Amino acid sequence: MRKIIVYIATSADGYIARPDGNVDWLNRPSTAGDYGIRAFYRSIDTILWGRKTYDVAREFQKQGIKGAAFDPKVKNYIFSHYPPSSAAPPVEFVTEAIPAFARRLRATPGKDIWMMGGAGLIASFLDENEIDDFIIHLIPTLIGEGIPLIAARHLDVSLQLRSCRRYSDGVVRLHYSVLKPRPRKGRGGNARPHKRLKRTGARK
Repeated sequence: MRKIIVYIATSADGYIARPDGNVDWLNRPSTAGDYGIRAFYRSIDTILWGRKTYDVAREFQKQGIKGAAFDPKVKNYIFSHYPPSSAAPPVEFVTEAIPAFARRLRATPGKDIWMMGGAGLIASFLDENEIDDFIIHLIPTLIGEGIPLIAARHLDVSLQLRSCRRYSDGVVRLHYSVLKPRPRKGRGGNARPHKRLKRTGARK
């Protein structure tokens, strides 16, 4: 079955961006190759975007930043409560409830699925047990405050470490699988054993 994988970089204190969305701290003076991104990209054919992350990408495109354009060779789904009346390919806006969307997507033949984020969309998919793996690149930089990897939730999610790789520039790549909770009597099979916040079909 196709996996939904969060592939992302965080600061050493767990943020994916500064409070204003800036990711300047990712611009490092020296790097250790591509950290496996080209191999990972070959393993996916679909990318899931939250609306705020989509808007950041659009702003990068307007600034002419290299690599910011949406790849027409993959499916790009944008989750938003308020989608535009029309969207130009290669993006498609989604308002469908996450469980139904994920079931339909997984049932469609294809490669794995990249959960681009941001924090709200990752949390919404976790709420519905629809994240399979996290591949996190821990950047050896502290930024003090910012947007966390996952939006605030009453979460208790167990992870299993699959691999850990240290790069020569100090970046550490952590690959975790999400351990699925066991169904509990009197609750739906997808319910987590913790207090849950109000569920929504999609978040910005």
